Amino acid sequence: MALPDDLILDAADEVAIRQNLTLVALGKAPADLAIEVGKLLSVHSRQWLEDQEIIICGRRIAYVGPRGSYRGTVAERVSYPDLMAVPGFGEVHKHIESTHLTPEFEAALVLPRGNTWTCEASHEFANVNGARNTEFWQKARKAGSQLKVFIQPGSAVPPSAWEESGGYYGYEEQKAFLGGDLSVTSLDEVMDWPAVWNPDNPGYVRMWGMIGATFEMRGVVEGHGSGLTDPHDISAFAAAGLSSDHEVWALDEAWDRLQRGIFVELRPFSYDVIIPGLIERGLADWSNIAFTTDDRSASETLEKGASDHNVRFAIAHGLAPEIAIQCATINPARHMRIDQWVGSITPGRYADIVLLDELASLSIAHVYADGKLVSDGRRFVGALPEIDWPDWASRTMNIGRTLSAADFAIAAPEGRQTVNAAVLRPFHWNEDFLVEELAVVDGAVQRDAGRLITKWALVDRYRGDGAVARMFWTGCGPEDPETALACSVAHDSHNVWVIGSDDAAMAKAVNRLQEIGGGWVLVHRGEIAGEVRYEIGGLMTARSAEALDTEMQAFYRAAEKVSWMYKPSALNLWKPGFPEFLIFATLTCSPWRWVLVAPSELAPEGFVNVQTGETHKVVW
Repeated sequence: MALPDDLILDAADEVAIRQNLTLVALGKAPADLAIEVGKLLSVHSRQWLEDQEIIICGRRIAYVGPRGSYRGTVAERVSYPDLMAVPGFGEVHKHIESTHLTPEFEAALVLPRGNTWTCEASHEFANVNGARNTEFWQKARKAGSQLKVFIQPGSAVPPSAWEESGGYYGYEEQKAFLGGDLSVTSLDEVMDWPAVWNPDNPGYVRMWGMIGATFEMRGVVEGHGSGLTDPHDISAFAAAGLSSDHEVWALDEAWDRLQRGIFVELRPFSYDVIIPGLIERGLADWSNIAFTTDDRSASETLEKGASDHNVRFAIAHGLAPEIAIQCATINPARHMRIDQWVGSITPGRYADIVLLDELASLSIAHVYADGKLVSDGRRFVGALPEIDWPDWASRTMNIGRTLSAADFAIAAPEGRQTVNAAVLRPFHWNEDFLVEELAVVDGAVQRDAGRLITKWALVDRYRGDGAVARMFWTGCGPEDPETALACSVAHDSHNVWVIGSDDAAMAKAVNRLQEIGGGWVLVHRGEIAGEVRYEIGGLMTARSAEALDTEMQAFYRAAEKVSWMYKPSALNLWKPGFPEFLIFATLTCSPWRWVLVAPSELAPEGFVNVQTGETHKVVW
């Protein structure tokens, strides 16, 4: 009898697969492949085992033991006596959308770099089309992709009670996700902290509904604790059941979270401080720590690497290679309760094996995924399925109308020559917004380039009514006349944002963005000077990483011709030049306070304090 296909995890199929694996492990049923290696890292004991063989049936491992010890029959043997085997690396928390590649091309990018499984923090595409989110993430896998994607339905759908998007998740949705699919593992990062602790917050019932459904279905509740440093806040975070935090920036933050039982997911920008600090403090048990990429573009991955970069970088900062590998394999797998499928080279798990020719530099010679060779060095040789993405994934820019300069004008109260204006700057975490006096010409409030004040807007792309929220912004944006930059990547609701020195240029950029299905559009001195297509969900493209990088590099060259405003921030989170970081300047989670969102029922002008729900006029 043919065995079921285990590309997508199914409870009934899983039983049949493991029944057969049991017989293969005993030598009573034939195996497909034996991989012989010089050394194998047992991540459970952190020991290197010499001269091992890995017996594979289908996509799974059936037996591991000393070379030549397996007593059954094997169809094929391959031998790598000079190589070391470690488990396929995994991502405990990643937004594949931030690579800007669809999952099949993401697989081709990261598999040769050792990354064989990912926990997809799925509140990006879910905010575009929440109803089809699971279907979207399973499409490439069902078509034969060898990258395992474990789905984490997003708590931030929508990101806050003050926002609307293309999805809505609450108790019923989360219970159905976890109850209907073994590849769904958890509730993705709970970011709306006021909706967790404050019963008066309009998001309170929805948020606790999702948390409750996750508990009920024995899932994992992931957290997002940015800005929480007070021990009472951290204790409340843990008490709420939020099990992890990837927003850890400083050593004391990491230490305080570990002491309160919070699983710490470290991003590379903090390794230089946190890893040596934890070593110096004598941390002996690293099992509550994992490495995560979170957001990394295809261009950056081509340059630095995927999970292999995280492991390599940790080793460079003093962590023992074996511990660093645990932080990208068994630790995240155990935390996400998927270690019965990934995270180690042991029976029953997927046959995901990274073969190293040098340990300290983590030099990768070959990668196997699903028991098949998927890379020869950095060259991808695995399955790259062709996917005909349906309209629900490729036609998501529902602005609904052609915009004009008038849509971005900000009217002054009648008879005024000047007004007070609310002004924000990127990553404005202050308790209050800035207030500036601006001139009025012909009834419209004007920008002030001399004070680096320009205009910023968000356009709803889901309802089809073309609603626009607009205000003034300082410290970044184009200085040249008739210039604007628009993008459909706006974490986390992913409405369209546009910043510009001219209202007509802003309209032109957004209108072109509708035509190409999303991505980036730059209008310089009245003409379209550059664009990048993200035609899938307005977030991704169905092209190779190399093809996308070529287009991005051309876009960067066009952006270099623009004179960009720049004002250093206290946190130094951005630098002069093309303000790519603005894709994160629309976040509404902690520690943000005053933000601009697309017009919604609770925030008609879009200007709202997401901690308190207070709204305010943008000019008065």
